[in-house]
Amino acid sequence: MIKREETLSGDAGPCEGESTSERSGKSTLVSRNITVVGRRTSVRLEPEMWTALREIARREGCKIHDICSLIHLRKKADTSLTAAIRVFLMLYYRAASTEEGHRRAGHGNFDYMVQRAHVTADMMTWKRSRQVPPLQRQAVMASQVAHQANNRTVSGIN
Repeated sequence: MIKREETLSGDAGPCEGESTSERSGKSTLVSRNITVVGRRTSVRLEPEMWTALREIARREGCKIHDICSLIHLRKKADTSLTAAIRVFLMLYYRAASTEEGHRRAGHGNFDYMVQRAHVTADMMTWKRSRQVPPLQRQAVMASQVAHQANNRTVSGIN
């Protein structure tokens, strides 16, 4: 785990001390101190999430602190700030997505998604054979048994 104390501006460039592995997409949680509604707090997010926050702050002409304060003020009381930030990022980019953008990104073709993920055919055998993966199969069977038992009780059959 990487732990750092630093003040984040709205700059979308790499943070001082940010390693190449963080910029290349390795998902090690990074802890940073931010100011939310005037109070300092620590938030742990993946490097990609910090990059997205910096990009949004730059685009919106504000600081990461401002965005996180806004998120804090709008989140549900029982939701963590970290979870609320992740949801905000997803919603922000989802609102900006277009059908043309999806087409250019190659979305809409699961086989192409599998190819981009560098997953082998052997890893995808459950899909091709239309078989349910073992853990999911157990859950489906348990659900079917419970459903059948419920139907017998409702119809008066024991």
